[in-house]
Amino acid sequence: MFKKPKLSFWQIWNMNFGFFGIQFSFGLQQSNMSAIYKYLGASESEIPILWLAGPLTGLIIQPIIGAISDGTWSPRFGRRKPFFLIGALCASFALVFMPFSQTIWMAAGLLWILDAGNNIAMEPYRAFVSDKLNKGQHSLGFLMQSFFTGLGSTLANFTPAILISLGFLAVSDTMSNGIPVSTYWAFFIGAFASIATILYSVMTTDEYPPTEEELQLLRAENAKGNIVSRTWNGIVEAIKTMPLTMKQLIPVKFFTWYGMFCYWQYLTSALSLSLYGTLDENTTGFKEAQVLTGQVNGTYNIVCFTVAFALVPLAIKIGAKGVHIFCLILGGLGLLMIPMLSNTDLLFSFANPFSDGIISVSTIYLFTIGLGIAWASMLAMPYQLLAGSVPKEKTGVFMGIFNLFIVIPMIIQIFTMQYFVYDWLGNNPVNVVRLAGVFLILGGLFTFFVKQGDAEEEEVAI
Repeated sequence: MFKKPKLSFWQIWNMNFGFFGIQFSFGLQQSNMSAIYKYLGASESEIPILWLAGPLTGLIIQPIIGAISDGTWSPRFGRRKPFFLIGALCASFALVFMPFSQTIWMAAGLLWILDAGNNIAMEPYRAFVSDKLNKGQHSLGFLMQSFFTGLGSTLANFTPAILISLGFLAVSDTMSNGIPVSTYWAFFIGAFASIATILYSVMTTDEYPPTEEELQLLRAENAKGNIVSRTWNGIVEAIKTMPLTMKQLIPVKFFTWYGMFCYWQYLTSALSLSLYGTLDENTTGFKEAQVLTGQVNGTYNIVCFTVAFALVPLAIKIGAKGVHIFCLILGGLGLLMIPMLSNTDLLFSFANPFSDGIISVSTIYLFTIGLGIAWASMLAMPYQLLAGSVPKEKTGVFMGIFNLFIVIPMIIQIFTMQYFVYDWLGNNPVNVVRLAGVFLILGGLFTFFVKQGDAEEEEVAI
């Protein structure tokens, strides 16, 4: 049996570097898509359904790509790396053309392509950690992905504000379709980052070839039928044999991802209403709220990549379960604080590094501390809880199915928010963000009921 060697910090860094580009892309859509839809004429009540692309493509693509990649091996191209490249190409195409959208449905169509590309690239990346790292380094591998998620999303969110601070653009500079010019440049930079970082990981990281025994199993599986039937049967079998830990994580994932989708969809509107007293996308207040959305999202992602590695020793001390409980409750409390915070009450000021002037940091940024810590945990701890409980040869399909527990709550959120929850919350985006906070706390409470077997109780090493 092949024993995986312990990899160095920089080897793990290189293999996960492509995650930076994937998350740069996700960061752009999280902070900008609701505003883009509004610039193209969408109303507040239409926004949830226009976000359907992400969860639906994840629902369809992730388990399929996971199953296909489990059954793939090429001496030249490997097992997971071809999917990284295909996904990055699709995502980059959509990022380049998104700011030129002329209609809501053009933007929605490009979002489908963008999310499909990101899902094709991201799902094998989760399995890649289990493929390459021994059990003792799983936490470091997944938390490295949290680090790159935070870093990629931070730069994506701050790019428009940086371009404006440097004096290249103004908040009021818009394209003919009403979309800010700063949004165009951010998406163009994201397209480059998506391709470049994936290429770096592909070129610097080799995949372990299957052993002779694994190759025989692979050939036997591939001989059972065509790729469609093999993939379908693999997904069905994995669902039937789902580990207990995976089942117990379902409510945890439901509440956390329902809540995060509420936050991403309505934060710009909530800030615009709470801080500037308007929901009119043609006002300066709304445009400033869009820029502020990028800044606070960037800030919580700074917290994410700052604390990601600090969670490794904490996971050793109290376990991945205890870390996740603590972090989700902290994140939920942060979101509940938002309506009580201000962009005029200052915490501190410092010199603008990009131009003359002063940058003032207001109390509105306080919530990002809790949310950033929760986000770092969400991107790593559930996978750490799961990784040791699934069979090595089925890692891809199980990780794909596990990600269904992310996208199904998002789909439920879209339709419930669209048809009755938004009305029930008084058609007030601030209340939607409050609901997000409550749901993160509930996700933390349900983590108490997750029972880890011996397979998951493993050493966490760096």
